[in-house]
Parts: sequence; C-alpha cells; structure tokens
Amino acid sequence: MHVTLGKKRPGHIFFLLIAIAVALATGCGDSSSNRPPQATLPLVIISDIHFTPFYDTELFNDLVNSPVEQWASIFQTSGMSEPLSWGNESNYPLLVRALDSALMEIGSSPVLLFPGDILAHKFPEKFFELYGKKDEEALRSFVYKTVVFFATQVRERFQDLPVVFALGNNDSYAGDYKLVPGGKFLTDTAEVFYSTLLMGGADPESYFKTYTAGGYYVAEPPGSKVLFVCLNSILFSQRWLENTANEGDDIALRQLDWLELTLAEASKGNKKVWLVTHIPPGADIFTTVSTYMDKSGDISNAASFWKEEYQECFLEITKRYDHVIEAVFSGHTHMDEYRLLLENDGAAYKATIVTPSVSPVFGNDPAFKVVTMDRENWELLDYHSVAYHLGSAFPEFSTYYVFSEAYSTEMPLKLSLISLFPNLATDTLNQQAYARFYYSGHNAADNINATNWPAYWCGIGKMVQEEYIECVNSYRLGDTSTPTTLDNPFTQNQ
Repeated sequence: MHVTLGKKRPGHIFFLLIAIAVALATGCGDSSSNRPPQATLPLVIISDIHFTPFYDTELFNDLVNSPVEQWASIFQTSGMSEPLSWGNESNYPLLVRALDSALMEIGSSPVLLFPGDILAHKFPEKFFELYGKKDEEALRSFVYKTVVFFATQVRERFQDLPVVFALGNNDSYAGDYKLVPGGKFLTDTAEVFYSTLLMGGADPESYFKTYTAGGYYVAEPPGSKVLFVCLNSILFSQRWLENTANEGDDIALRQLDWLELTLAEASKGNKKVWLVTHIPPGADIFTTVSTYMDKSGDISNAASFWKEEYQECFLEITKRYDHVIEAVFSGHTHMDEYRLLLENDGAAYKATIVTPSVSPVFGNDPAFKVVTMDRENWELLDYHSVAYHLGSAFPEFSTYYVFSEAYSTEMPLKLSLISLFPNLATDTLNQQAYARFYYSGHNAADNINATNWPAYWCGIGKMVQEEYIECVNSYRLGDTSTPTTLDNPFTQNQ
C-alpha cells in the first residue's frame, strides 16, 4: 500500500463518509462527552494478569502445603509489599492494586471482561525448580490452586458481577501454548470458571460441552444486551500448532464451524454479539520488527499470530455476519493498541479493542481500559486508560488518558477508531501520542521510532500477511510529509 495524499486509495469513499459522520456527530451533539453520566455505563476490561505466586520463594512451601483459602494470608506475610518493576510478572501486591483499582472504576457496570492469561510465563519450569523435581500431579494441583485463587480474589471484590473471560496462551497445566483440547485443565476449571467467574451466566449444557472440549463458549448473563461469544484463539495460533505437531486442525476448524453457527443463530434471533478472544488476528508486530526488519525499515517477511488458513476463514465468517458483531475484544500483546478487520476493498469496518496487560514483564507499565457505553443499547462511545506508572515516586493506578481527548474525536468509539487509522499515517502529533500510549507510558527504550513506525501503523489495519508486508515496505514511498528515518516524529516521546 502507498500512502500518497494526492491519489485515490481503496476505501477513500468510505473515509469520506466517515468524515461526514464526524461533522454530523459534532453538529448534532451526539458525542459521548455530551451525554449525561446517567445515560452511560462503564465497561472495565482487564487482561494479562500473569500472576506469579513464585515472587517470594520463601513462601513457596507454605503455598504448596496450604489450602487455597489461606493463600492471601500467606502472601500478606511477605516482606515484598510493592509491585515488581519492568521485566517481572504480577506479584500479589500488584494483583491486589489492579483489582482494587478496577473495582473503583466498575460503577454500575453490568459485566467485567477478562480476555485471558491468569498464569505467569514459564509457570511449570518455575514450579519444578522450586519443588526440586518434576512432579506433574504436584504441578497440576498448584496450577489449579493458583487459578482458583485468582478467581476468588476477583469474586471477593466484584460480588455478583459476572466476569466474562477468554483463555490465554499461558492458561494450561503444561505451559505456554500447550493447552490440551478435552484435557484435564479444561475439565478441572470448567466448574470454577462457570460458577465463580461467570456466576452461571451461560446455558450450562452448551457451556460445559464446548468449554471442556476446546475452551470456547457463549455467555449471556442476566440483563445482557449482547451475546458474548468467547473464542479460544490459542487453537488458531501458529505456536500452539507447533506444540501439537500440526495435529490441531480438527479442533480449530470445529471451533470456526461453531462460530459460524453461533453467529447465524444470533442473526436469526436479532441479537448483537461481542466477540471476546485472547490473541487478536493480524501481524505479530514485535516479532516482525525484531526478526524481519532491516536498518532501513523494510521487512523481508512478517510473523502472524494465527495460522493463515484459520484467519482467512475467520475474516470470511465475520464479514458475513458484520451486521451481528458489534465489537471485538482481545489482549495478549500487552500493549495499548487496536486492530481493524478489513473488507476486500480495503475499507475498515470493525475494530478490535486490545487491552494492555497488568503484568509489566515486557516493559510496559501495568494498565487496563474502561470503556464508556450507552446505557440503553450498549453502544461503545469512548474509553480511558488506567495505568500504574512504576517509575513514579508514589505510583498508583489512575487515569492516564481519555481516548476522545487524546485524539480529538467526537464520534462513537467504533467510528473514531476507524477514522484514526488513516489519520495516523501522516499526523505527527497523533503518531507521538499513539507511540507514547502503546507502552502505557513507559517508553524508556524508545521502542517505536521513525524506522519501525510503519510496522506498527500497518499492524492496525492490515490483517493479511501479504498486504501487511506491502504496506510496511511501501509506506515511505508516499507523500513527502510521511516520516522517514531523517524526520523522526518520535523524538519527543519522553
């Protein structure tokens, strides 16, 4: 793709219509900021906790030998009473502060969204090292207690509020990308997730059938104005297939068939759908930049999160049922970003809201998102980021930025995200803002710069690998106002 201001591009008429929508929304006063507070509801989305019970090794034996009901008291005896810094997972102090902060934001929210990853990275390896030997049954017991501990910590705070969840790639007994369809982890956790997180907000027969088989399900808690379709995108990922020696096609394709059938039934019933999934479709931007990008910013290849066949099928299904799907939510990247699903002519039509992680393991500050939605129809209007800046003298979770204020938007969130994509191609101030927000405020490593910016920008709106590669490599061939390595718009990030 060439970003050239003077030439027509696919979807240019669509973006013209978006511009008209902006004017109409502004003129009619239909923005989220003009709606009275009582007409809106908050929607808290918290993701990628990656809780580590190993942060204070002196507690390990007590945790192993104690029932999960005593774990909180054990953690409170630790001399480590502060969250760990960048490069570490979420310890008990950070978990407590994140959940307490989410509770303060919850208001009259009808539901809490959790797009996955309860467990820390390399959980089995850390357990066996401390345990002193490789004991699979002991590991299974400890993982289960950790999952139950997380679920009960959530429930203690949010009382009867349903928590709609998706499984993350670390949520298994065997470790990262090693979930076994129909295996023990799914069987063991089905009931605790159904009762403690969902609060029974799903048809039990269908939930236990699909969750125990593949970790996906449909939920419709009381009072919901949408149908939550919760996918297990781990089954679509390249890395999961590598761990299963490419024997996972059947279960992945069955999930896609189930998705199509579920959306078809929702369409017949005139129901709106929110998709909740851990891994978003599209490019693995970090791997692409670190593995395939040369010094000039060109890429020789691109890494994708999902297997191409599954992503193509998913995009076809979601396009057919575009009228049913109202929103898509994911996590996994640990960063504050978003993705757009595209039609064949290049026009964006659906936004995937990616929630940053609580875990600071990849150098980001801990954060989560709070979406403002219309009380009457659950239309998404705006959002604000709540972040914990580890480098502050007295860090605490607090509002970091408000989307509509940061990007000067007036429309409902879906249209705002769509219109922001082409704007980010050339608007230097918005590029700086996006780069700053990406790591939730911790940008010490200058991770996004003028050289690699095209990879991050194209990752918003180019799902297909070939289109993504072309977009990145042709970015600098556009108008002379687009940034180059000699004209760095990110030098003022700090």
